[in-house]
Amino acid sequence: MENISLNVPLLRRRVPNLTSAARSVGLRPATVSDLCTGKISISRAEVRTLVALASLAKCSMDELILRGEKIKMIETGIKVLDLFAPLTKGGTVGLVARPGMGQLVLLAEMFYRLKKDGYATILLMPEGEPVELKNGFENVDLIILHTIDEVYEEIVKIGNNNEVAFAADRSNVITGEIYDLQERLVSVGIQSFLTFLVDLKGEVVDEDLPYGPLENLWQFDAELAARDKFPAINPIYSTSSILEGENLDPIHFSTQQRAKKLLRRYRELKALVSVRGFNSLPASEVQTYNRGERLEAYLSQFFYVAEPYTGKEGTYVRLQDTLDDVNKILDGMFDTTNVSSLQYIGKLS
Repeated sequence: MENISLNVPLLRRRVPNLTSAARSVGLRPATVSDLCTGKISISRAEVRTLVALASLAKCSMDELILRGEKIKMIETGIKVLDLFAPLTKGGTVGLVARPGMGQLVLLAEMFYRLKKDGYATILLMPEGEPVELKNGFENVDLIILHTIDEVYEEIVKIGNNNEVAFAADRSNVITGEIYDLQERLVSVGIQSFLTFLVDLKGEVVDEDLPYGPLENLWQFDAELAARDKFPAINPIYSTSSILEGENLDPIHFSTQQRAKKLLRRYRELKALVSVRGFNSLPASEVQTYNRGERLEAYLSQFFYVAEPYTGKEGTYVRLQDTLDDVNKILDGMFDTTNVSSLQYIGKLS
């Protein structure tokens, strides 16, 4: 099958206010978001939807749909991300969370890990210099800048020799500054730079298309955060454009789909157990519940940047180890293992 994907960077440059624009031509913003992040494959999209997007972007269908271009994954060593919502090289990532769910800790951890891989890391400090940002990055080596022009000059200076990871608050998205920055950088030949977008106010949780067209959407889960299961990433609703076409290795895709199916059903059963108790589970569902509970525990992970607070060493788990471990849990090899012994470990021994 031909490898095709949506030209998300082009949409981002041409249609910055995609939520309003999509509604104006009768498209659901959530559908557009799912197409951008790969939750809905381009091959399954309605022709009228693609035609409407091409019209909004004032481009041809050949420009809107990329053919034969494989999207590259950046392995982070964070189990839940690498398995369910792989980081896209050169893409834009939106973190969707309310305050207190751990989005800044995850962003700091990403900067820490990317720095070790040779990335230059840049943070655009929002107006008022929020204290949570200052405190959240005290263990991370990064460049802090205060204007879009400073960011542009810095990325131009280092972007031809180094990979760059850049982070900003949603307030800079609303003003259109982020899209202008990305377009300016592309115009001078800098194509590959990672952009992370956070929302310090937590308002994006209530939006259909919180940041516009994105390659990655990392959705945080309030229930996981309340139970101290970090990183509190929702494995079912977090998405990545790498999931489109043939970008994902078949074993990775198969494991991911099996794990999603298990966790989706486990969450339904967990709601039943929380109301009626464990004995209310049908006998046929006990195995599903137990394996879902163990997989959820395994996906928790200690971070390097949190070592001063947790007293526990951060872990890096190779994607191949994650796939092997998850398949073992799915196949029942750890059905008799205590759930607590699977929490906050690296790879399975």
